[in-house]
Amino acid sequence: MTQPAATELQIFRADYQQAAHASALVDLLDAYARDPAGGGQPLADFAKKHLVPALAARPQAFSVLAFDGAQPVGLVNCFEGFSTFACRPLVNVHDVVVLASHRGRRVGEKMLAEVEAIARERGACKLTLEVLQGNAPAIRLYERIGFAGYQLDPALGHAQFLQKWLG
Repeated sequence: MTQPAATELQIFRADYQQAAHASALVDLLDAYARDPAGGGQPLADFAKKHLVPALAARPQAFSVLAFDGAQPVGLVNCFEGFSTFACRPLVNVHDVVVLASHRGRRVGEKMLAEVEAIARERGACKLTLEVLQGNAPAIRLYERIGFAGYQLDPALGHAQFLQKWLG
């Protein structure tokens, strides 16, 4: 019995104008939104329809996709910000998605390596991200590739991520 040919994982920057990339981005983000780690609810129809054009309209946004053959299996959405202390850009990793079928295969690590390369091209001084405390596999990944909590003064403790919805 012959084994099926192994497909090679492809990691690349998404082209928001390319229909296959746009579709993959929306489908992967919807899969993440439906996952408990993403809130457990599907993306709203408004987001599905308008997300890719909205990202394309923002030069500070970029996305990285992972395909296993023709199947989209991973996504990272990023936004360039600015570090006033360093007076240089920074890149915030906003969404990291790996389909359950491909977790544990270093897909996230490979996508984040591409994010880091793009951030370096942009002259960024650092990458930032947020992660839920209970998402141990993601935390292990992020720590393994060099992410860490930060503090400016140990007496003031570690930084926290807070939010306030505006509607």
